[in-house]
Amino acid sequence: MNLKKIIFATGNEGKMREVRMILEDLGVEILSMKEAGIEADVEENGKTFEENAAIKARAVMELCGETVLADDSGLEVDALNKEPGIYSARYMGYDTSYHVKNQSLIDRLEGMTGEERSARFVCVIAAALPDGRVITTRGTMEGQIGYEERGTNGFGYDPVFYLPEHGCYSGELPLEVKNELSHRGKALRQMKEQLKRLKEGTA
Repeated sequence: MNLKKIIFATGNEGKMREVRMILEDLGVEILSMKEAGIEADVEENGKTFEENAAIKARAVMELCGETVLADDSGLEVDALNKEPGIYSARYMGYDTSYHVKNQSLIDRLEGMTGEERSARFVCVIAAALPDGRVITTRGTMEGQIGYEERGTNGFGYDPVFYLPEHGCYSGELPLEVKNELSHRGKALRQMKEQLKRLKEGTA
């Protein structure tokens, strides 16, 4: 398959930095939707991370005819019945700051300790190919909801996500380390292997 260009369906610069770092050795031009001049407001009305990522990737691929990657990611808190889950971005409203969202999670887990606060970040990446195929990969990062916000690296729920085995919050990790450990990093590396095979004609 002649793979020269990939559009990543996001306008998030933080996300694009992570994506480029991990996919840079593919030898393929990687553009955000903005850089590719694509405007699309896709309604992600699936019931799972997989469905939402595929809906977004397919919609953008149909607009541009290129290979498109899209991700759907979120935070699952076990004690809250895996909320906010696929609604992570919409949790408490799109315009609500993550500082407020993070504080709400801390408040809702009041009185719980250790494993009772278990949570994970989930990321699913979908690749919509011009021939109509859709491939998905999934990565997770296990941890706990912390007792406060810490760190200025990352975005979203990173400052409240504690990693017991590293003794720090996701928001305190340097970007290189975060890419190694993160749900998006894991899903992207799996996707990179799939894309390599497509490029070589073995998939």
